[in-house]
Formats: sequence, structure tokens, C-alpha cells
Amino acid sequence: MARPVRRPGNLPADATSFVGRRRELALVRQTLAKARLVSLVGPGGVGKTRLAVRAGTDLVRGFPDGAWLVELADIRDPALVVHAVIAALGLRDQAMVEPAALLLSYLRDKRLLLVVDNCEHLLATTAPLLVKVLHAASGVCVLVTSRETLSVPGEHVVVVPSLDLPSAQPTLPLAQLGQNEAVRLFVDRAEAVGRFELAAANAPAVVELCHRLDGLPLAIELAAARTKVLSVPQILARLTDRFALLTGGGRAVLPRHHTLRNAIDWSHDLLTADEQTLLRRLCVFAGRFTVDDVETVCAQGIPATSVLDAVSSLVDKSLLIRDDAPDVACYRLHETMREYAGLKLRGAGEEESIRRRCAEYYRDRCLRTLPDVRYHLLAWLDWMDLEIDNIRSVLYQCVLRADRQLGLDLAGAVGWYWATRATSEGVRWLDELLAAGPEDPPHVLALFMRGFLAVLQADPGCAGPLLRRAAATAERVGLVSVQAHALSLAAIAAHVTGGDGTSRDLLAAAAARAEDLDDYLATISVLQAQSLIGIFDGEHAAVRAAASTGIRLSRAAGDPYALQMMLANLGLTAMAEQDFDEAEPLLTEALHIARRLDDRVAQHHVLGALACHAAATCQPRLAAALLGAADSLQASIGTTLAPYLATDLDKAYEMTRAALGDSTQKACLENGRRMSRDAAIALALGETAATDGKASTDAGPLTNREAEVARLVADGLSNKQIAARLLISDHTVDSHLRRILSKLGVRSRTQVATWIAESD
Repeated sequence: MARPVRRPGNLPADATSFVGRRRELALVRQTLAKARLVSLVGPGGVGKTRLAVRAGTDLVRGFPDGAWLVELADIRDPALVVHAVIAALGLRDQAMVEPAALLLSYLRDKRLLLVVDNCEHLLATTAPLLVKVLHAASGVCVLVTSRETLSVPGEHVVVVPSLDLPSAQPTLPLAQLGQNEAVRLFVDRAEAVGRFELAAANAPAVVELCHRLDGLPLAIELAAARTKVLSVPQILARLTDRFALLTGGGRAVLPRHHTLRNAIDWSHDLLTADEQTLLRRLCVFAGRFTVDDVETVCAQGIPATSVLDAVSSLVDKSLLIRDDAPDVACYRLHETMREYAGLKLRGAGEEESIRRRCAEYYRDRCLRTLPDVRYHLLAWLDWMDLEIDNIRSVLYQCVLRADRQLGLDLAGAVGWYWATRATSEGVRWLDELLAAGPEDPPHVLALFMRGFLAVLQADPGCAGPLLRRAAATAERVGLVSVQAHALSLAAIAAHVTGGDGTSRDLLAAAAARAEDLDDYLATISVLQAQSLIGIFDGEHAAVRAAASTGIRLSRAAGDPYALQMMLANLGLTAMAEQDFDEAEPLLTEALHIARRLDDRVAQHHVLGALACHAAATCQPRLAAALLGAADSLQASIGTTLAPYLATDLDKAYEMTRAALGDSTQKACLENGRRMSRDAAIALALGETAATDGKASTDAGPLTNREAEVARLVADGLSNKQIAARLLISDHTVDSHLRRILSKLGVRSRTQVATWIAESD
């Protein structure tokens, strides 16, 4: 049986059963068939997100480039909308290209579906951005969820109603009643929390409860969660008592937003005092959070032994959502619940103190870990990926409240995230905060990080003055290591702008400071500058001396970022000297590290270098495929290959054309462009073979080697047994397995085996 084609995308699998909505799904399909912008509009808690994700899942086969979910509920700063879109698409903000320009350029020839969720609080930014996307990319369709329309040309609106309700006087057989959307949702969720069965005795109460809750899915789920401790008639009686307070004791129908608010009120009133306290304080987290976060920010006055139990209880009651990251239990609030908790927090007079505590927690934690980030970069980046929405929220509050010092401390302390994940975003935060108040005393860390980001963005004119100011300030306050690092980067910026004399002076000053200190970070920054400037000038001996020492020191220190750079610099020098046997292991190790760090700029440069290596060593098919892959990766990050590779790349294009002929070279280039980034890296590392340009989809999202490992996992082999069978290391097997789990969106070896069985 042919293995199914698996479309790219990031739509999540349903965590719970999807109930009903056949008419709405059909309407969305019909509307998207004739319109490119469809908005699902309805009140909070009506199920717009679940409907949009299910519609996207059903429609994905019509979009060769996949369906992609952009979640905006956790975004508060309008300027971050475009960043959320590019992040959802797997693009990387690591270049000088404006994020909006990167997005539009990338989407121009794509055929994909964007599902933009919860944009009602960001309409002024989201609406014009989506209009630009639709104008620039004719193959893109957009499905939006919002409490109100975008009100832009071409928008088609689908109003999302409540779930279908049964007759208020149930006369249907139980089996038929159980197929009603609202009833089925209640029963499904009640069964999930305990022993529940729809029966003749409770059916009337279930029907009336669904009517009382207006068929709103969130309200029904909150009520169903209480069946663990209350009978349905008890739930109905308590809800009816509460609703009667708003209708003067009568049975008037409440507006839907009142219905939902009072369903939440009712569920909130049943919480213990500690649970109520915790719930209202959790609204300060904009995104996912961990129990550690909760214990530090929200638990004052609550016994430490009770915090985990309270969190678990809120999850059980559907007031809090579990949303795990790999190897970490995480939680988040539904956006409607966050709004409710925010009202409660303000009502309790705690908003200012809890928000301040949250801001100080993230600042202190990031500053505390900053000195060791380079040595634990992978783990730290994983933590930042988890916490970034909370950190963005704190930075946004700092800008709004003119809390310049705390904001600069935090924005500077997470500089390695900006450097490897979100460069232009980091520039924006630092620029706003640096401009927000007096410059005396200057903020050394923020100035240095801003200059560092300018170097990464190839903006030496901006970098030089900032880095010299940072160096001068560091010298004044006695931070000699920071001074050496700033002078090293300033030397690179000066060299790029043609100031060779200034560059030499700055580098000599940096080397003198580093020598006095005997400090690793100061020394490695000098070696990085020496090796990079040596590459610019073609001084091979200088590069060899600096990079060889840098490799030794960074390997001993456990600094993957510096090691990756030093390996690449030495590999490029070996290539320039036509020592291809020396160059290959250096470049492949650099690419291994760049893959682990998910450093897209480094991946791009090393892929280009390995394409040149393949061309020079008579591997034209491989070279052409890697050249195409490098082109594709460039489009997703908006950068360009380093100038010192330009001549070699031109030669590689000519050599592959001469060896393959125009048509075959074109096919191989196109094959490389169609590859996923993971597949291109695997090809460059020799984990898969180059083809003649015919794209293979037999392995779905997996490379051939990953599919081979997955099949052995399905056969029940351990990592050690797989390593012995394939003649590779245990570590390599573990790396393959991690990528397999990530690509398939599964968490266990059993799920991998299931995927293999279903695909064969």
C-alpha cells in the first residue's frame, strides 16, 4: 500500500473529541471554495477555535504547502502580530529584512491555508496585514476566528452559533437524544471525568442544563467537569439559582455573554479559597507556564504543599488547560478564562503587585542564568521557547509603564534568544526601551546586546557606535570582560565599513583586555573576531591560528555557539586552500551543531559551503540539490550568504551545469528547493542520498534514514540494537528518534509504531 502524502503544517491534533458542527464545517468548505478570506465570528466560548482547526484539518489536502495555525490569544503587543505569523510558519527572524517583507516574500508562491485564531483584540494590526498577504500571495487562503469581523474588502463571514439543542420537552429515545450536539458534548466530557451515563433519570436535567447554558461549548464543559462530585440535577439547581439572581427570579433568557460569565461564576464559587486566589493570579501569564512559575509568582499566602494540588484541581474542573512542552508539564488559560481571572484580580486589588512580582521573577531568572547561557544554550533556548510569550508580555508592560530599567535588564538578559530566534524583535524592544528615558547612566548590557544584534543583521553602521559606547561604559564600571567582547564586535563592524586601521586598533585593545583577564568569554570573542576578519582578508594563517585555538577552547568549555562558528571558519579556510578532506568533517560538525541549536543563519551558510564542497569533489547532483536547498532556506530567513562564499557559489553553479546539463541541473536544483529544511540538512550530512530531481514522498515527512529508524522502532528494537543494525552510534539513533517524534507530532515509541502500521 502506498504511504499517504503528509502535508506540511502545524495544526494540532484534537486533545478531546470533536462534537457536531457538520453544517458549519460544510459552510466553511463552501465559502472557502469561492472566497480567500473567511472569518468565523461568534462570542467567547462558542467553539470558534475548535471549528477552525477541524476545518483546516479537513481542507489541508487542497493546500500543497499545508495549513498553519497562528495563535494570537497570547499576544498583547500589536507589533508582534507579524512575528507570530512568521513563527507559526517556521520562518526565522534572524536577518535585517523586516518581518513583514520576509513574510510576503516567502508566501508569494505558496499554496497554503492560514488559520488565524483569536484576533479580536488586535484587529487594527491583523486586518491590514492579512490584506497585504492576500494581495501578495494569490495561492494563500485565510481562515480567521474573532468575536467581531475584520471589516475588510473580500471578507466572507460565517457566524458560529451555539451547539444544536434538543427539544425542551424531551420525547426522543435516549440513543437519539445522545446524538444531539449539546447533549453529546456534555456526555462526552462527563464521561471523561468519571463514571457517567445518559439515562432516563437524568436526561431531562441534562436537556434543561444544555438549554440553560445556551448550548455554549465552554459553559457545557465547565458544567460537565462538575459531574465528578455533583449529580446533574444538583448542577442544574445551583446554576438556576445563580441565574435567577439576574432575571429577578423569572426565567428570562440571558444574553450569551451573561450566560457564559455566570456559568464561570458558578464554577468559580465552588472553588476553595486557595483555588480562587490561584486562578485570578494566573492571568498574569500571557502564555504557557509551569508549576515553578506559579509557585514563585502566584503562591504567596498559599501553602507550598497545596500549589500543585490546586493546579491539578483547576485542570480537572476545566478552568485551566494542560498544554505540555516536550518533557515539561505546562498549563495555560483559555482566553475567556484569562479575561475573567483578570477581572477578579483587579477586584481583589492585587493586579499591580502580582504583575510586578511576575516581571521581577522573569528579570531575575534571566539575569541569574545569563552568565552560563553559552554553556547550556540548548536547554536555555528550550526554556525560552516555552516562556517567550510571558517575557514579551512583561516587556510590553515595561514599555507601557515606562519601567525602563526593568525592561532593559530583561531585554538584555534574553539577548541570546534575540540572536538565535528573533533578531528584529529584539532590536525593536531594545530601541524602544533605550529611547524611553535619560541615557545617564547608560545600560551596558542593553547597549552591548543592541550592538551585537546589529552585527548579526549586517548593519555595521549602527553596530559600531553602540558597541564603542558599550565598551566605554563597561570600562567605566569595571566590566572588563564585557568591554573585551564589545571591542571585538566593534572591530568586526569597523572592518566591514572599510575602517581597517580602526578595526586593528579595536581588536588589539580587545586582545589586551582578554589577556589581562584570562577569561574564556573575553578570549573566545577575540578569537572569533580574528578568525572572521582573517576570512574577510584571505589571511589563511591567521584564520587557522585563531579558529584552531577557538575550537579547542570552546569544545572544552562546552560552548556550542562558538564551536559552530570556529569549525565553519576553519572549514572555509580549508576549502579556500583546496584541502577538501580537511574541510568536510569541519563543516559537517558545524552543521550538526547548527541543527541542534536550530540556528538557521548558520545552517544556511554551512549548506552553501557544503554545496561548494560537493561541486569541487565531483558530486554534481548533491551539489545542485544543496544549492537549491540553500536558496529555499534563504527565503525563509531573509538573509544572504556571506560575501566570501559568493565566488565559490558561482563556480558551483557553473560546475554542476557543466557536469549535468541544463535540464538535469534544473531538476536537481528544484528538488533541493522542494526539500524541507530537515531533509536538506540530512542530505548534506550524508544521512540520505541525492536524487535526480524526482521528489520522493514515500516516507511522508521522514527522511529515508528516519523512516528506516522508525521501522526498526516499530519492530521493537532498542536504540542500542538499532545502532548495531545500522552501524551508527547510539547518540545518532537518539537524534533520529527525537526528530521522528517531532515531525510526526507524537510522544512515544508506541505511537511511532502505530504510524508505521497505518502508513504501510
